[in-house]
Amino acid sequence: MKAAVYRNYGPPEVIHLEDQPRPAPADDEVLIRIRAAAVNPMDYHFIGGTMLLRLMTGLRRPKQTRPGADLAGHIEAIGRSVTRFRVGDEVFGVARGSFAEYACAKERQLALKPANATFEQAAAVPVAGLTALQSLRDKGCAQQGQRVLINGAAGGVGSFAVQIAKAFGAEVTAVCSTKGVDLVRSLGADHVIDYTRDDFTRSAAKCDVLVDCAGSRSLWDYRRVMTPLIASGRNRALFFIAVAVLLLISMALVPLGLVRVKMLPFDNKSELQVIVNMPDGTPLEQTARVTAALGDELARQPD
Repeated sequence: MKAAVYRNYGPPEVIHLEDQPRPAPADDEVLIRIRAAAVNPMDYHFIGGTMLLRLMTGLRRPKQTRPGADLAGHIEAIGRSVTRFRVGDEVFGVARGSFAEYACAKERQLALKPANATFEQAAAVPVAGLTALQSLRDKGCAQQGQRVLINGAAGGVGSFAVQIAKAFGAEVTAVCSTKGVDLVRSLGADHVIDYTRDDFTRSAAKCDVLVDCAGSRSLWDYRRVMTPLIASGRNRALFFIAVAVLLLISMALVPLGLVRVKMLPFDNKSELQVIVNMPDGTPLEQTARVTAALGDELARQPD
């Protein structure tokens, strides 16, 4: 099979294609014929090998030489202990080395692909969508009636966060650049602040939960927009910020191919919009070029 590989850290040009044996699934894994994979900033930074990341990925050379995590495809083989899926099922989720024709994934890291979603649409969801969901539900504990501020609302994580916060019943203030204003409004944001014109840490109403997808301001700046919390008879700042770490931020995608995909925590009458930059996909041979384009976008766009 063909697989994208990088054996040294560096710019995206270090990525090249190699012929590799098709992997065999372990007992708790499935083998997926990959139909689409999404490039995330996480992939770009892993390939670049910043010193902090090298503590996890290998100091001199990468331990995991196949990039990619997000994927969608159909199952070609299953391990002996797999019970949720069958051969032929269309699935999406995460797996190591998804920039390839095949990859093995843990059963628990996959879900059935919605019938109304293309493979490209489904592959754009896992890393960005789960980062947004965990930030709001698990860390921020967003609830109905609360005020949620999302900095970097036009990016991959931010665009999901706007919709998920609205699904939780929150009042959402979205911060983005001028080109993202119409997009985040279409996603349901109650208030939109163009950071190129206004300082949201001074102009925004107080919020109960702040999801920072941009990392563009200091914690002291954020404190100005956080709602005070009364606890144990003392005033103290609610200084909890659900940070969507830069390595997991999806790029602020141009809204080409705006589509709708059913996904939790939405009920049967609600839909989640997924923004796909390349709705018709790009050949595996273009992995280095697409990763480089993502790097260029990250350098230009603070959100």
